[in-house]
Amino acid sequence: MSDPAATALVDALVDEVVADHGADLVALRRDLHAHPELSWRETRTTSLVAARVAAAGWRVTELPRTGLVADLGDPDDPRPVVALRADLDALPVPDLTGEPWASTVEGVTHACGHDVHTSALVGAALALARVHERGLLNGRVRLLFQPAEEVMPGGALSLIDLGVLDDVERVFGLHCDPTLDVGQVGLREGPITGAADHLDVTLSGSGGHTSRPHLTEDLTYALGKVVTELPAILSRRLDPRSGVSVVWGLIRAGSAHNVIPATGRAGGTVRMLDAIAWSEAEKLVPQLVEEIVAPYGVQARVDYQRGVPPVVNDAASILRLATAVERVVGREGHVPTQQSLGGEDFGWYLDRVPGAMGRLGTRTPGGPTYDLHQGNLRVDDRAVGIGARVLAQAALATLPSA
Repeated sequence: MSDPAATALVDALVDEVVADHGADLVALRRDLHAHPELSWRETRTTSLVAARVAAAGWRVTELPRTGLVADLGDPDDPRPVVALRADLDALPVPDLTGEPWASTVEGVTHACGHDVHTSALVGAALALARVHERGLLNGRVRLLFQPAEEVMPGGALSLIDLGVLDDVERVFGLHCDPTLDVGQVGLREGPITGAADHLDVTLSGSGGHTSRPHLTEDLTYALGKVVTELPAILSRRLDPRSGVSVVWGLIRAGSAHNVIPATGRAGGTVRMLDAIAWSEAEKLVPQLVEEIVAPYGVQARVDYQRGVPPVVNDAASILRLATAVERVVGREGHVPTQQSLGGEDFGWYLDRVPGAMGRLGTRTPGGPTYDLHQGNLRVDDRAVGIGARVLAQAALATLPSA
């Protein structure tokens, strides 16, 4: 908005609404944490969120499986839409927090902070609805409460296939970062997360006795070559600026010291920061595996599953997100953040439209630093209100000036 008085009024409205609903938003976050649901099973979460958002005046459409989309503003307005996204699903990880609101579902918890993302977007919905009631929302906003972020290739594709981005100009999201203090938001132009693919290599041969490797195929030796040489070769065949990384999490072969096994398997991930290199890796990796094992006479089967593209933050969108953070916590609130090779299906949205993802600080200042995807993850509940205000302000900073 170009009118300073109107901007100040909108800022005050956003702050007021989020403050008024602060306790309810924290209670919602704790309720979601206590009742986590795995990917594509987020039925309770979907119903709970749909009721809260619809009651605020949003037009809610529940999706065919789980998740929902909500719209605010004149549906006949020809101007593009600003989208805000949160993810709903939890992880198959036991809750180790010991909090009163710990998970009541055995072996499942919100170990990635999606309960924070969801409750923050509900808070943004409440604030934007109030702005709209006052006639100060100059355009349209769409909320994407997305299922199944934690599985590849991610639930984002299901929303895109339904056309949720067809009239979207920009899309914004936040992701919890337990290495940043609450009140800080990490921003970075360009790649902020990496492409992430799954790789399984299965070798097969005739097997034999370890005393006679020359009379059979030494499958274990060949598997070791794949494990050590594929990462090295790939780093020389793809642009080194892509930051390619092959890391194995599973290696299995044999059951006795003196037996060369007939089968063996290695599984891991292939990650990189560059979309062009990502498009090349799917064809290149199987070719390289075949070349590595060829001298040893074994057969290779490569199962390469493309996961998610890198999240590449658009420069103009980062400026808008920085403006949003400044309106909420001041200029000192947005801080530089490092690139990560972790996968995030938000990249699918940015593959279609410009946008940006910021890292929402969740660490209590002076407190311990936790890690994502761990059952002991604890977050400072103040992050919910800050995230709500930042998301609302990101939409408002993108809408046309009055």
